[in-house]
Amino acid sequence: MPYQDVFVLFWEQVKESVHEGRFAKLTMAKTIGKPNLRNIFLRPIYAEDGFKVLLKLRYRSRDTEDNEDELTLDQAHEVVKSHIRKSFLSVLLFTTTKDVTFKVNKKGVGSISEALPTFREVTQAKSDEE
Repeated sequence: MPYQDVFVLFWEQVKESVHEGRFAKLTMAKTIGKPNLRNIFLRPIYAEDGFKVLLKLRYRSRDTEDNEDELTLDQAHEVVKSHIRKSFLSVLLFTTTKDVTFKVNKKGVGSISEALPTFREVTQAKSDEE
């Protein structure tokens, strides 16, 4: 199955985990080559005005400062989607009930696997406004 179709199924699990309060973290890893962008992390911010994520871009070069931004889940989806198969080959969703891994192989085929949870509870990210 093409990775785009599998990613849609994966992102449904992300949205479900947010809706149920189980979302702990999302990480993009396994870079393609040696780009300056090393990782992308999403941490939850459950606020009165709705759910947001703290997006962190971590760079290899010490000359490039890490970047953090507060986004809605839809905005984060666009960022994550734009980096699949360009910078990263895998996305890991950590929830309090299971870990879900989305991978793209060299032929552009996507897959999803599940494992026991790494996190037992949700730890919220601290926003700059607090």
